[in-house]
Amino acid sequence: MPVTPDTLVLGTRGSKLALVQADSCADALRAAGLEVEVRVIKTTSEHRPDVPLSAIDQRDVFTRQLDEALLGGELDLAVHSLKDVPTEVPEGTGLAAIGERHGTADALVSEAGWTVDELPTGAVVATSSLRRKAQLLWRRPDLSIVDIRGNVDTRIRKMRDGEADALVLAHAGLVRLGLDITVNHTVIPPDVMLPAVGQGALAVAVRQDHPLHGRIRATLNHEPTEKAALAERAMLRALEGGCRLPVGASSVVDESENGGLRLEGIVASPDGAMVYRGEAEGVDPEEVGWRLARDLISQGAETVLAEIREVRS
Repeated sequence: MPVTPDTLVLGTRGSKLALVQADSCADALRAAGLEVEVRVIKTTSEHRPDVPLSAIDQRDVFTRQLDEALLGGELDLAVHSLKDVPTEVPEGTGLAAIGERHGTADALVSEAGWTVDELPTGAVVATSSLRRKAQLLWRRPDLSIVDIRGNVDTRIRKMRDGEADALVLAHAGLVRLGLDITVNHTVIPPDVMLPAVGQGALAVAVRQDHPLHGRIRATLNHEPTEKAALAERAMLRALEGGCRLPVGASSVVDESENGGLRLEGIVASPDGAMVYRGEAEGVDPEEVGWRLARDLISQGAETVLAEIREVRS
C-alpha cells in the first residue's frame, strides 16, 4: 500500500512493451509531483502461454489479475493497452484516463518488407488475432494464417526462425519499442485492415473512490483520444463483442470546439468469407458507436458473432 497520499503503486504486465508503456505514464505522473513505484503483475495470458488467444474464452485475459490487485488495494492504478480492456470493467474500478494515441494501424512485418498484396501466393502469416486473420483472408484468401504467441521480440524471432513468412503486429507497439526503424515492415492501410477497438492508446484504471483519481486523470488523459475510444468501445459493447472477436474500428476526431467524429467499423467471419462494414458520424461518441453497431447488425453481422459465441460455449 502507498505510504503517503502522493505515492502511487502502478501495476503493469511484465513484457518489454508493457513496461515501456507503464514507464511513460509513471514519468508523466512524477513530473506532476507524484511519487510512483512500478510493480509487475502476471496475467492470465502469461499463465497460459501455449494456448491460442482466440481459444481463451475470457475477455479480461490481459487485465483480470491487475483488476484484482486494484480492488485489493495492492495497486493504486494499472496501465493497459486499451485494446485489451473489456468494455465492461469490474465494479468499483474505472478508466480514469485514456492516453494519447500513437497511431492505430497494424503493421505487416517481413524480411522483404512486403505489403499485404505483395505477399507471395500461399504465404504463411502469423497472428494471434481473429480480427487480423479474418481481414487478411478477406483480402487474400490464398494465405495460410497460423497462430503465434509471445511478446513482440519473441514473435519477430519466431518469424525469422522460419515459423512464418510474415507477422502482423500493432504499429504503435513497434514505435514504442523503437523497432519501427530496425525491423522491416509496412503499415497496413485501413481499407485493407481496420485496427482493434482502442488500438494504439493506453488505458489507466483506478478504483473509483481513489483520492488521487482527479490528479491522475488531469495528468494522463488526452481528450480527443478518449472521445474516439468512447465511440469505438460503445460500438463493441453494442455488438456484445470482446477483444477476442473479429471486430475492427477506426475513428477520426475533429479537435475543434464542439467538433464531432467519424467512426468506421467492421465485423468479419474468421474465414474472411463474410464482411460487414459501415460508418457513422456525429457529436456524441456513445451515440455514434451505438448507431454504427445497429447498422452492422442490420447488415447481418450478428450471424458471425453468434456463430463464434456458439463455438466457444
